[in-house]
Amino acid sequence: MSLKHGLLGFLDSNGSMTGYDLNKIFISMFGYIWPAQRSQIYHELKSMEKLGWVSSNIIFQTGKPNKKEYTITEEGIAELKKWLIEYNIYDQLRVKSVFLMKVFFSGKNEIKENINIIQSFKNECMNLLETLKVGDEAISYFSEMGFTENTIYPEAVNDFEEDYLKMCIKWADKTIKKLEKMWQIIENSFLNYAKFGTVKNFTDMKIFLY
Repeated sequence: MSLKHGLLGFLDSNGSMTGYDLNKIFISMFGYIWPAQRSQIYHELKSMEKLGWVSSNIIFQTGKPNKKEYTITEEGIAELKKWLIEYNIYDQLRVKSVFLMKVFFSGKNEIKENINIIQSFKNECMNLLETLKVGDEAISYFSEMGFTENTIYPEAVNDFEEDYLKMCIKWADKTIKKLEKMWQIIENSFLNYAKFGTVKNFTDMKIFLY
């Protein structure tokens, strides 16, 4: 997904908006699936204006700072439509996750440490799931954000986020269970070998096992 195209989508759906309003709605709608800093959004708006995708207008205000409103142009609408019909299956299914890469190499860590890390990941997913708006609450929220004509597509994205978070929680439980089982095997082996003086501590046990 392109940050530029996401901003074009909001300008097309909601009409003219300031950078502040775009930042607010972008974080509200896409904060989980596409985190973006305010500085990035303002940078992209300047770039889009140079490309001719948006135009800007200064709104003069009395007693408070002036504000700049952005409006999507015909060129911007054409670019948005072009982007919406582009489809690359590899791009859609690709998952770029530093966390999963770290998990892959986590055999270098202590098992208990890995359990704690994955438990923290699970807790964060549960927190996000609790804040996710679902059902009628989600429909009402999308309407408030300007999607009054058709909320089925924002709902579809919301459903994906909900199902994805539930999948992550399920994966975390499954992985923690496997690690706890491994830890139990090592602990029992240590106790058994310790009876005969083969190992004296867990460090020796790791050397003995590996």
